[in-house]
Amino acid sequence: MWWRFISEITNEYKILRGMISYSALWPLGCILQQTFEGKRWHNYDWQRCLRYSLYGTFVSAPMLYTWMRVANIMWPRTDFRSSLAKAFTEQAAYDPFAIVFFFYGMSILERKSQHQAAEEAQSKFWDTYKVGFFYWPCVQTFNFSMVPPKNQIVVAGFFSLIWTTFLAYVKTMAKEEEHHPMAHHVAHHPQEWNGSKQLVSK
Repeated sequence: MWWRFISEITNEYKILRGMISYSALWPLGCILQQTFEGKRWHNYDWQRCLRYSLYGTFVSAPMLYTWMRVANIMWPRTDFRSSLAKAFTEQAAYDPFAIVFFFYGMSILERKSQHQAAEEAQSKFWDTYKVGFFYWPCVQTFNFSMVPPKNQIVVAGFFSLIWTTFLAYVKTMAKEEEHHPMAHHVAHHPQEWNGSKQLVSK
C-alpha cells in the first residue's frame, strides 16, 4: 500500500522522485568520502551527512529538476544531436551556478560567514568546474538520449553520487586548510619557512 502511494504521488509530482533520491544519495556520497578518509561507523561525521542530505533534497534536486524541464522544452527531441546540445548547454549555463551555490550554500550550513562562503566558492570553483566539464557532458548526453524524461533526474542522481563524493572531497580539503593555517601558509610561502628554520638552528 505504501509503495503504491509513493509511486502514485511521485508520478503526479515528478520533482519528488529527485528529492527522495537525493535525500539518500547525497549523504551516501559524504559517507563514501569519509570512508576514503579512513573513518568508520563509530567516527563518521553524521552532522556533515545531515547537511548533505538537506542540501541534496531541498536545493540540488529542485534546481536540477527545473533545469531538465527547461532543457526538454528547449530541445524536445531525444536524438543524439539534441542530447549533446542539452549536455553542453548545461555545462555552460547550469553547472557554474550549481558549483558556486554548492560551496556557498554548504558553507552557510556550516555556519560560516557570507564572506568565508564567498571566498571558498571562489577558490574552489575552477578546479571543480574543470573536472565537471569532462564528466557531466558524457553522463547527460547518455541521460537525455536514452532515458525517459520522467526518470532522468533519478538517473542523474546515481551519477551524481560519484560527483557528490568528489565535491565532499573538495570541501574536506578546504576544511583541512582552515584547521591548519600554518600548513597553508608554509605551502604558499616556503622561503619564509626555510628562513625561520635556519634561524632556529642557529
